[in-house]
Amino acid sequence: MTTSSVSKPHEIVERALELSTADGCVVIADEQSSANLRWAGNALTTNGVTRGRTLTVIATVDGSQGTASGVVSRSAVTAADLEPLVRAAEAAARAAGPAEDARPLVDGGQVSGDFTDAPAETTSAVFADFAPALGESFARARAGGRELYGFANHELTSTYLGTSTGVRLRHDQPSGTLELNAKSPDRTRSAWAGRSTRDFKDVDPASLDTELARRLAWAERKIELPAGRYETLLPPTAVADLVIYQLWSSSARDAAEGRTVFSRPGGGTRVGEKLSELPLTLRSDPHEPGLESAPFVIAHSSGDDASVFDNGLPLTATDWVRDGELAHLITTRHSAGLTGLPVAPGIGNLVLEGGGERSLEEMVADTGRGLLLTCLWYIREVDPATLLLTGLTRDGVYLVENGEVVGEVNNFRFNESPVDLLSRASEAGRTEKTLPREWSDWFTRAATPALRIPDFNMSSVSRGV
Repeated sequence: MTTSSVSKPHEIVERALELSTADGCVVIADEQSSANLRWAGNALTTNGVTRGRTLTVIATVDGSQGTASGVVSRSAVTAADLEPLVRAAEAAARAAGPAEDARPLVDGGQVSGDFTDAPAETTSAVFADFAPALGESFARARAGGRELYGFANHELTSTYLGTSTGVRLRHDQPSGTLELNAKSPDRTRSAWAGRSTRDFKDVDPASLDTELARRLAWAERKIELPAGRYETLLPPTAVADLVIYQLWSSSARDAAEGRTVFSRPGGGTRVGEKLSELPLTLRSDPHEPGLESAPFVIAHSSGDDASVFDNGLPLTATDWVRDGELAHLITTRHSAGLTGLPVAPGIGNLVLEGGGERSLEEMVADTGRGLLLTCLWYIREVDPATLLLTGLTRDGVYLVENGEVVGEVNNFRFNESPVDLLSRASEAGRTEKTLPREWSDWFTRAATPALRIPDFNMSSVSRGV
C-alpha cells in the first residue's frame, strides 16, 4: 500500500502499522461527525454539521529494563502526515523510561467484519422528526407565556483499532443530547430538562415543555429557606452525576495505595464491604439496550484506570456495586496484578438499579416535607479520602409539603459524598435513562433512579444562580 493511495480509515490504520519499525504498535483512528441545532426565545438560531479525524499512534519499544511506550495524537491527519506521526511516536517511546503498565499487546484474532467499511456519519437528517416537533413546542410555549432556549447535539464516532499483533476492531458510537430551558419573560423563573438519546427518535419535546411549564408554575411562589439538612428527592439526572463521579474515583490502584474512599483502613481495598442497606446494583454493560458502548478497550493514553497496552481487550458486563456491596474496582491488567483483584476495565455506560418501581412523581406524593431538586452543577471534589463533593443546585429547588409542591426555594451549595449518600438513601425509585447534566460533555449513557435522602446537606445558601 503506497502512501498516496491511503485515504480510508482502515487504510490509514494499516499503512501506519506498515510504517512502524517499533517492537509493537497500536493505531487508533477516530472518525467523528456531528450535527446540532440551537434555539433561543422560541426560535431556531443556528445549526451546523462538522467532520473530523484524529489519529493516535502508540509505539512500544523493548529494552533491557523493560518496555517503553510513546503516544502521539494528531487531528486532521492526511496521508502525508502518517510517517512523521509514526516516527514521532517511536521517538517518544525511545526517549521514555520503561512503562510501569507494560504488558504484551492483546493477542490478535479479533477482527470486526465491518473493519474495512466506510465510517458511519451523522447529518442534519437525524433531526427530521425532532425539529418539527420542536417548532410546535415553540408555538405552544409562546402561547403559554414562556420562552424556550437550548440545543440538540448528535455525534457519531467510528473508531478503528489496529495493532501489530493482528487486532482489527471497529466500533460506531452514536451519542445525542438535548438540553431545554424554559424561562419566564421577566427571567425571574427558569426550569431545565435534558435527555440522552442515540438517534432522537425517542425524544418528545412536547412532553418536556409540559414538564417545564409545570415547574415554572411552581416557581410563581418564592420561599426562602436557610441552609441545613433536608429530606431531599434527587432526580435521576442528579443521581447520575454523583455516581458517575464515584465510578471515575474507583481506581483499584489508588484504593490499594490508601488514597481514596475505597481504601480499607490498615491496607487493601473495601471490595466486599456493604455500601448501602438498599439492594442497589451499580453496573456497566457494553451491550446494555439503549446504552450500548464499545465492547473492547479503547485507550488513547495510560493512567491509573486505563492502559494503552490493553487496547482491544474484550469488555464484559461488570457489577461495581452488587446488592449494596462493593463488588469491583476499575483495574487494568497491570493494576489487577498489583492489587490481586480481577481485571475490570472501565466501560462507557453506567446503570444504577435495584430499588423500587415508583416514579419520581409518586415519591413526591409520599413526602411529608422535603426538597425536590432539578439538577446539580459545578460539582468539584473536596476530599478524595471520603469522596466529599461540593456543588450547586440549579434551575429549580422546590418545597414539597404533604405530597404537593408548594413553591420554589432559593438555591443551595451542597457538601455530600456519593458513597455516603448510597449508605443513607432510604428509597430508590424506578431506573430510567437520563442525561447527567454536569458531565454531559464526557458521559451521556446512564440510567438511574431517583433517590430519597433523609438528610441531604445543603451547606449554604447560593444567590444569583
